[in-house]
Amino acid sequence: MKTFKTFLALALMLALPGLTLAQGAPTTPRLTNNPSLDVVVTNPRPVLSFFNAHGGRAPLTYEMQLSPNPEFSGQGLISYQGLAQEPGRVSAKRVAKGDELKDKSRYWWRVRAVDAAGRKGPWAQTRFFVDTASDDRFMGLVRVYPEQILASSGFNPENVYDLDDPGQSTFWQSAPYHEKDQWLVLDLGQIRTISRIWMLSAISGKNGWLKDFAWQTSVDGVNWRDVPGGRLENNDTFRNILDIAPTTARFWRLYIRDWHGYCAQINALCLYSPGKPPVPSPPPGKYVLVVGDQMNGYTFTQLARRIQGLGLGLQVLQVPHFQMSLELVRSLKPQPVAIIFSGNNAGYQNLPMFEYNGNYEIIRECKLPILGICCGHQLTAMAYGLTFARSMGWSDITALDPPPWKHDIAILKKDPLFQGVPDPFVAPEVHGWAVYTLPAHYEALARSKYLQSLRRTDKMLYGVQFHPEIDAPYNQAQAVLVNFLKMALQKAP
Repeated sequence: MKTFKTFLALALMLALPGLTLAQGAPTTPRLTNNPSLDVVVTNPRPVLSFFNAHGGRAPLTYEMQLSPNPEFSGQGLISYQGLAQEPGRVSAKRVAKGDELKDKSRYWWRVRAVDAAGRKGPWAQTRFFVDTASDDRFMGLVRVYPEQILASSGFNPENVYDLDDPGQSTFWQSAPYHEKDQWLVLDLGQIRTISRIWMLSAISGKNGWLKDFAWQTSVDGVNWRDVPGGRLENNDTFRNILDIAPTTARFWRLYIRDWHGYCAQINALCLYSPGKPPVPSPPPGKYVLVVGDQMNGYTFTQLARRIQGLGLGLQVLQVPHFQMSLELVRSLKPQPVAIIFSGNNAGYQNLPMFEYNGNYEIIRECKLPILGICCGHQLTAMAYGLTFARSMGWSDITALDPPPWKHDIAILKKDPLFQGVPDPFVAPEVHGWAVYTLPAHYEALARSKYLQSLRRTDKMLYGVQFHPEIDAPYNQAQAVLVNFLKMALQKAP
């Protein structure tokens, strides 16, 4: 009988692989959501999101700790226990009232799962910065593009400046196991003043991170000198923002003395010059200001075509997000009848998020009618806290034909935005992030498995996660764009 029971147990383990996992402690949660490593959070009560653990005996709960030191000890330690695992792939905890984090500080945070039997999984740990004023105003900088990029070794140095949406996934790598120092030279084509440098290195793992590097300048491309404030030693991150004393030169060099792993890697970088972009000239007649940077993506370009093709007599002025500011909007003569923030398919964790400061200014302070679509919808919440949106852990992609499993979107509250839209309805979606926390004076208008639409209660500002502008046969939400623009036209002088 004992032999038979042993055989039966073995057969069950082979037939049900998850059974053996369920008998052990839970796995480690993943902290690659929001905030991930060295992200700058902009609210003293950030939302800390993580990907759920697996295994153990259900239901799982979580322990979370925050600390101003990596030892998680002493004054300032914050602990939460018994956090329920949320449905789906992601759970989160917002820092509680009374536990507000200190501004201009670095925090370490960690989380682990606890199963119903009391077994605790391993801690997952990362860190972030708190700077609540870092997104208050337009960055006061303009992108500087080099005319030529040269590298000491390796291939495709131009990849470090492909600043389109998916560009952060491509990179330059130095020759493997190269014993000599490595470098990248940027010829700006003319003398330019630089005051900020943003860098992204090896986003998929530590191999390739820069350990010891310095930015240098030259007047002739031959003789180099270090830039004050441009040297980092013992660097332990893959993202860097270097604010340097304004330095003027035509030739700039990233000189890499040491790195992790077998080669140095740069996924993206950008130089910034102090200043403001020129104010664009609006088209004649009534127009909509469309803000975005997806110059090669259909959600941006189709949005402009859709607005112009609705028969409302509206033209479009398109401006990339990194040039936008409240001052620029106020300088437009005549004023637009509305502002629409478009979609964007890049991951926020790997973007220079300070480029969105001008967008946040507009969302918080501009009185013109505003509609955020997809990324723009998320920005309307992130303007009050970067972590108020998070990755869902999966992508909702229904841009062409809705799959059979497509969930409907339920309207939670009657609003003129949804006039003529059935309840529930189906609409195209192309995203992997969603709004998690509503700021003050915001309310939810529609949702599916996550928030699909919001509005501010004190001014005309809407956000929709879906894409009303996509011309697809199954899109039951195309009236949303028309309704918004008609309301905006009624408010226009």
